[in-house]
Amino acid sequence: MNLSIQQISKTYPNGLKALDQISIDLKPGMFGLLGPNGAGKSSLMRTIATLQLPDHGQIYWNGKDIFQHKIDFRKVLGYLPQDFGVYPKESALQLLDYFAILKGINNKNERKKIIRYVLNMTNLEEVKHKKVSTFSGGMRQRFGIAQLLLNNPKVIIVDEPTAGLDPAERSRFLNVLRNIGKEHIVIFSTHLVEDVRELCQDMAIINKGRVIRQIPPKTAIESLKGNIWQSEKEKEQWNDLSCPVIELSHHFNDANQLTTRIFAERQPANHFIATPVKLEDYYFLTLNQMK
Repeated sequence: MNLSIQQISKTYPNGLKALDQISIDLKPGMFGLLGPNGAGKSSLMRTIATLQLPDHGQIYWNGKDIFQHKIDFRKVLGYLPQDFGVYPKESALQLLDYFAILKGINNKNERKKIIRYVLNMTNLEEVKHKKVSTFSGGMRQRFGIAQLLLNNPKVIIVDEPTAGLDPAERSRFLNVLRNIGKEHIVIFSTHLVEDVRELCQDMAIINKGRVIRQIPPKTAIESLKGNIWQSEKEKEQWNDLSCPVIELSHHFNDANQLTTRIFAERQPANHFIATPVKLEDYYFLTLNQMK
């Protein structure tokens, strides 16, 4: 299986250039699309889902242009947008049966079998008779995954799926994605760096409509070993630094002191302490280098 995105560009009527010559090759596994809000992630997701045409470029699924073979590609596609509606009076079981019929699964026994499978896969078996409109945010997201799995898609797109979820719901949802990512191409769009670190074997950082870096998360972390430092001193006290530094992020430590993380090729001053690399260090450094 191979999904090849080649030089995709898209400018909207208002003049916004949402996508600028994006090229990515995807194989089975979890692929993280990481970037700030407004970076172009959702525009790329909609384009891959054939919901909008690019101005330039092509996307190939196993060598076939998806825009020339939309119906064939949509048969192997599962798409979970940021927001999706549900019928207020229907249970999860009723809705999954309805969606299965829409997807061409006409044999009743076959529908029962696949619905049982997706309910178990998404940990929704115990609530299958409840109305989906009463589900929590995390349960709704898992239901979204359940309905897109009905036709056993080969390419799955999930756009900002953990936004707004509490930690427990987020953990359950990521476990579902982790399981399905073993046998599918899963494109996981998010601005949450931790989600990509936990799930993805490969990732691209996108900003202002362009892919500015494609690299496996583990490789990204390894590349910064020995170059990440932190200090509890305020910036005004950073005197006589021995080398240039790049500020990456700020957070409060256990003693409620503001701590600054930086990138530097060596220890710039005694008050900077070496610290383990996080994926967000690489992310912030990459965005900083664009400025």
